[in-house]
Amino acid sequence: MIPVLETDRLRMRAHTEEDLDASMVMWGDPKVYRYISGKAGTREECWSRLTRFIGHWALKGFGYWLVEERATGGFVGEVGFSDFLREMEPRIDGTLEAGWVLSPAHHGKGYATEAVTAALRWGRRHFPDMPITCLIAPENAASIKVARKGGFVDRCVGTYKDEPSIVMDWKG
Repeated sequence: MIPVLETDRLRMRAHTEEDLDASMVMWGDPKVYRYISGKAGTREECWSRLTRFIGHWALKGFGYWLVEERATGGFVGEVGFSDFLREMEPRIDGTLEAGWVLSPAHHGKGYATEAVTAALRWGRRHFPDMPITCLIAPENAASIKVARKGGFVDRCVGTYKDEPSIVMDWKG
């Protein structure tokens, strides 16, 4: 069972097959993928990501939510937790790795901070002893700002896929 979270303006719910097209549009935008993968997501990659998000809930009891506007039901983005067993230094396996990605149409509205805050509250309530981390490209100033507003502090600059990544810990 994937919980539904609601904030004043947002609903965070389970992904469905019907969300694939909206997710593809978002992951096809250079403003979204430039700091994450460096390339647009194919239909296959977006489908794999969607099923991986759902699978996290079944295997780990946490995962990503699809975020939509409460007022319109419109797609906003994806926010949640993972444990991708990333081959990186330092290792962050066994943590709730927080992540967020929003459609550029919704950048600058405070939605990322609102959704991340709701996810962090849920994560702490349901996994009180599990460290919460996030991984952000050093050039991604907007996500770094969201992380710091949400209570993350820098731990170090690590390496993931031969690129520097800021590893942050949540201090709530």
